[in-house]
Order: sequence, then C-alpha cells, then structure tokens
Amino acid sequence: MASKNKSKLSQDQQQPLPDHSRRNLLKGAGLVGAAIAGSGSVSKVMAAENPSVPGTHPRSQEALEVLTAAEAETLEAITERIIPADENGPGAREARAVHYIDRSLASDNAGSRANYAAGLAALDDYARKLHNQPFHRLPAESQDNILQTITEGQIPGFNPSGAGFFNMVRNHTIEGTFSDPYYGGNRDFIGWDMLRYPGVRIGASEDDVSRGGSLQPAHQSAYDIPTFTKLIASSGGNRSGN
Repeated sequence: MASKNKSKLSQDQQQPLPDHSRRNLLKGAGLVGAAIAGSGSVSKVMAAENPSVPGTHPRSQEALEVLTAAEAETLEAITERIIPADENGPGAREARAVHYIDRSLASDNAGSRANYAAGLAALDDYARKLHNQPFHRLPAESQDNILQTITEGQIPGFNPSGAGFFNMVRNHTIEGTFSDPYYGGNRDFIGWDMLRYPGVRIGASEDDVSRGGSLQPAHQSAYDIPTFTKLIASSGGNRSGN
C-alpha cells in the first residue's frame, strides 16, 4: 500500500521489502527451463531479499557495450538486492547479470534501452535527494525501501511505471543469473549450480535421471555441443542457435 506521508518518505521509514529465503526464488516453476533457454522472459518469480551490505565486494571492471559506468553501478546494486549473495552462495552480481543485461540492450533487447536509462537516472536521483549518496553506496535496508517506493509508484520518471521498471529489471536479472552462459551471465555456471541443474546433455541414461540434482554438473554451454550453431551474441547479433 502506498504511503501518502511525505515526511515518512523523507525519513526513509517505510516498511522494508519482505525478507524471503533465496531458496523460495529457486522453487519457482520454470527456472530450470530458463536456465536452458536463451533469453526468454521469466516472470512471476518472487525476488530473494536476504540482506547483503553493498560495497563489500569489489566492483567488476569490464568493457560495457551500452550502459554507462554510472548506470552499471546502479543496476548492479539493484540486481544484488534481487538475488543477493548470502550464506547459501553467490548471487546476481557474481553471476554477472549486469553483463548479460548490457549485452542484451545492445542486441535483441535494444527497445528497452531508453526505459533503463530513464529508470536508473530517476532511481539514483531519488537516492541522492533522500540520502545525499548514489544508490549503490546506500545500505541494503535503504536500497530496499527505495525499491519499495518505486514499485508503489511514488517516484516520477519511470516509463511506463515504477513497478514496470522494477519487474523488467527483476526478470532480466533472473535471466542473467540462470540462462546459458553463452549470453553473458551465469558466470562459472553459478546460477545452474544454485539450482542444482546438472547442465546440458545430449542424452541421459536411466541412472542419470534417477540421480537428478546429485548428478555431476557438466558445466558446459549448450553452444559447446556440436549440434548447436554459435551465432554472434553481441551488438547487432541474433542471440539464438539452431
């Protein structure tokens, strides 16, 4: 429910986002399918919200295709709140979800570029007005409160809406964490290991099927299998294979 008390907003006293176990996220139906798929939209998945303190991990330094450095910092902080690292393992930052999103914005997801630019700017502006700090430097609780405010439509500047922006980023964060590493995320198969998904295989024996998640991970992209054709997966490329 949206609060109309501006003084409460200015003091950042809203209720924080619900605290869910990261395992609740992994229970979502269809995530294994998302792991196998390239970049299909994954929706209706509850975001994990276990606290993690921003700034405790070194920020990745790598070339960006579309995002500015400032946008990437803000976006990485958001993805950390969606799938944070915790005692159970790494999260979206370690999986390089932002790298996946950046590459997608340079190719098949280019139509979302303007929405990302406007939304990230609006979010960071609000954080600076409220705390005199950029979003990525705020503690986790303050970040959660700001994200909650966005989803409630209390901050202008988002297209089409604050809730729409958050859901877009959440879906892309999930894709970047769990999709095939060929597309730029799921570094070192972090996402698949979180799901205990054993990886792509051409065939599976009866014993393999019975072992399920205890099967030794294959740790290979679908595009490492000769029957798949690798196509350009960067700016202007088609991010699919046959």
